[in-house]
Amino acid sequence: MKSIFIYTRLLFLTFSLMLSLMLTSCKKSFIELSPEDSYSPETFYKTEAQFRQAVIAAYVPLRDLMNQDFYVSEMRSDNTHYQPYPSNRGTAYLFKENIDDFMDGPTNANTNTVYFACYSGISKANIVIERLKEADIPEAARNDIEGQARFLRAFNYFKLVRLFAGVPLYLKEVKKADDAFLPRATVEEVYAQITTDVKEAIAKLAAPAKFPQSGQATKGAATMLYAEVLMTQKKFAEAETVLGTLATMGYGLQTNYADAFLPANKNSKESIFEVQYLEGTALGTAPSNFIYQFLPRTTTTTLITGTATNNSATGGWNTPSQDMIAAYEAGDSRKDASIAIAEGTYNGSDQLVISANKSILNYVPAAGKIGVPYIKKYLHTPHPAPNNTNDNWPVYRYADALLLLAEALNENGKSGLALAPLNTVRERAFGNTTHNITTTDPAALRDIIAHERRVELAFENHRWHDLVRTDKAVQVMTAHGAQMKQLYNYLSPASYNVTPAKLLYPIPQSEREINPELTQNPL
Repeated sequence: MKSIFIYTRLLFLTFSLMLSLMLTSCKKSFIELSPEDSYSPETFYKTEAQFRQAVIAAYVPLRDLMNQDFYVSEMRSDNTHYQPYPSNRGTAYLFKENIDDFMDGPTNANTNTVYFACYSGISKANIVIERLKEADIPEAARNDIEGQARFLRAFNYFKLVRLFAGVPLYLKEVKKADDAFLPRATVEEVYAQITTDVKEAIAKLAAPAKFPQSGQATKGAATMLYAEVLMTQKKFAEAETVLGTLATMGYGLQTNYADAFLPANKNSKESIFEVQYLEGTALGTAPSNFIYQFLPRTTTTTLITGTATNNSATGGWNTPSQDMIAAYEAGDSRKDASIAIAEGTYNGSDQLVISANKSILNYVPAAGKIGVPYIKKYLHTPHPAPNNTNDNWPVYRYADALLLLAEALNENGKSGLALAPLNTVRERAFGNTTHNITTTDPAALRDIIAHERRVELAFENHRWHDLVRTDKAVQVMTAHGAQMKQLYNYLSPASYNVTPAKLLYPIPQSEREINPELTQNPL
């Protein structure tokens, strides 16, 4: 749906409004219209079309969130690492490295951007929900718009509570300075609000009527969000019931794993929810650039991307770890679909001059060359220019739902029933049934499902959350850190000090300086 890509100038009253209100002592009206026939918050929210524009605006911060989430939700895990850049020790690089090394603090720009992007989306959703109460629009449209807004609010709070624990619960439009100063709610209070919102979203939204979908949230997206919330709270019986309803909504797997990520298959039957991007330079486009972040740090991208080369070095982030590469079983098609090798030599500026693009399978470096793995699943050519790609970001896929269902069934004492959804995913990966899982031992199956989630959902920002919700993060990341220190001598002795406190990110210092009500997480 092209409208979801439009950068509307109606991005009203986000937290910039909150700051403006706090910084001014003027008693005059906040908005003075010039000319007087311009839209204002008082005159805009009247028609269905206007409300649809407003809810589309609430999706826009998801792009900022996804552009940072692979640092905090994937690179934090054992799936990926970064390429060192010793010739540039600027904070833009140190902040990202510190997240991976568990040495981040409350001034980290990347974690802070995630926090503010979530609240920007929440603010926009709040406006829609509040203004709808007085709107005179058809009931079906009201339900659809409110359902989307409640999904977005729940989604953003779910991201916040998992990364930062209890956070302020802003549930109304911020109109004055006093509205901005809220203390942190408890984790339980945040989850209660998420549950309220996502249940309302499920009730109000319709299931996908056709594929490809519009790119906007549906009953399926809200259902999947609720299922993950329940799994995170270890409410496995409820999660099993909720996940079971997705089977009637028309979702299914693409025949080939790699096809699930093709731009031509955006919002397809495997997609439950994805963040929308659109390549190009015209008004209304919003290109992605994930592959340029995930390639090795280089200026010579043409050989891989087929476009004009970058003018400045980018990339080096979210690099597949050796442990991740080794996690794939022989014959698993997901390995070649997800990872490739950029081969070349490093120049004096710590950039890889790429001379070949090679398969990860049976890779042996050429004489005098270095092979650096990179995430391949977001490499789709052609695209018009560097950093201008057409890839959406997959948030929820049906394969994820199947594996969550297998996990819920196993935790509910139904290990035999868990095999069907688990093996459905594996059969696609291996192209046959010879690699199907047959054990029904609950403990063994628990580990098998966790491994399957890792390789199926690799580089889609699930791994860190899975480790935390299954209480494996400290154990797994401590062992991973010890392995990384053996591999890389540039790591600080203080890195990978993975304590329970490090399962949360600090509340941004800048936010605490503005809002004295906020307490800090243990550092």
